[in-house]
Amino acid sequence: MAHSSQVTTHQELRQTSMLSVLGNMIPYSDFNQSPRNMYQCQMGKQTMGTPCQALRYRSDNKLYRIQTPQTPFVRPTAYDHYHMDDFPTGTNAIVAVISYTGYDMEDAMVLNKSSVERGFKHGCVYKTELVNLRVLAGDTGRQTSLVFGRKATDKYLEGKVDLDGLPYIGVKVEQNDPVCSFVNLRNPMIGDKFASRHGQKGVCSQLWPIENMPFTESGMTPDIIFNPHGFPSRMTIGMMIESMAGKSATLHGFVHDATPFKFSENQPASEYFGELLKKAGYNYHGTERMYSGVDGREMEADIFFGVVYYQRLRHMVADKYQVRTTGPVDTLTHQPVKGRKRAGGIRFGEMERDSLLAHGSSFLLQDRLFNCSDRSLAYVCRKCGSVLSPLIEKPDGDVVRKWVCPACQTGDFVDTISMPYVFRYLAAELAGINMGIKLHIK
Repeated sequence: MAHSSQVTTHQELRQTSMLSVLGNMIPYSDFNQSPRNMYQCQMGKQTMGTPCQALRYRSDNKLYRIQTPQTPFVRPTAYDHYHMDDFPTGTNAIVAVISYTGYDMEDAMVLNKSSVERGFKHGCVYKTELVNLRVLAGDTGRQTSLVFGRKATDKYLEGKVDLDGLPYIGVKVEQNDPVCSFVNLRNPMIGDKFASRHGQKGVCSQLWPIENMPFTESGMTPDIIFNPHGFPSRMTIGMMIESMAGKSATLHGFVHDATPFKFSENQPASEYFGELLKKAGYNYHGTERMYSGVDGREMEADIFFGVVYYQRLRHMVADKYQVRTTGPVDTLTHQPVKGRKRAGGIRFGEMERDSLLAHGSSFLLQDRLFNCSDRSLAYVCRKCGSVLSPLIEKPDGDVVRKWVCPACQTGDFVDTISMPYVFRYLAAELAGINMGIKLHIK
């Protein structure tokens, strides 16, 4: 150091100093394409992990927590440096790289149903709900109708709930007992998002029964089936190495250092982990012979099979699905409003319209853009073609109201037709700038 100080003014202590905290958490990040590392830096913030240790004292609006977190078998030194074992973000999963059912296309992944039933990736959401008793009772000024607590005369709640309205500390809660907390359990389901630590994200497409899952010679079935088409274009070689490293770690009973820039061309990672797998009696390349879970036949190709640390992300289908039959409409256009919270619709745009036209689904297109949108009945004069001029004539002693066109001085040509309400709005807007729309009705 004394000699180098005469030559240099600044020195990098280690190669990983350029990486952020999240960047330092990626195992073998030097083997990955850089955009994938950036994706993981974003997804690391979205994990359904362990947000804090003092959950019972928190009043956050929403917290996500995984119920059975694990420490990764393959991790960089920064993981221990930042004490990430106190806040684990995922679990070790047995991953088979195989296109098995067809349900794993386009980044979808098949989960082992039995693994999920045993607790794989189970999580829960903690929500804080504020109840304003004054608003609930409709109190004004100094008026106080409701107070949080237990009535001293309430014999049913005595022994279960204290006078302050909260349960006694350490009391055993039985079935149907009053409790003032609610945990929203979120077990994995079709549509939930998962990701490895290499930017390989995907959604669960199926919970496949274990009896139909492919199995190895030793009888192991994977927790996750990962499509092999996810590797060539993404070039996440770090995930392949993690799979081999995780497998060798479980076999030999130790944890691997996954800090980047530890391997070189002279000492390749594949060679190092290949030898460890070979020593344990497994294939040098991390592959295994597998058998079809449907008919029991041996598969022609060797399947890449190992242990990868997987994260469950907070994006769940239960929070995102949107359904609407009829609901609130915009006052101006009479078209469905936007937004999931408002029970609104999803915009059917020009490109969606083009798709239906290409399919020749004309009636479906009319249903989406007209019947289910802003269909309305309008009075139109066939003589002058105006949609705005027909008016209701005041009856002179006659009970039945009659529509007439003031421009034509008659109601004989006024007809009722179906049209989008927004078209009438357009006609009114154009009339405001002295432009008239004339309709030719047959």
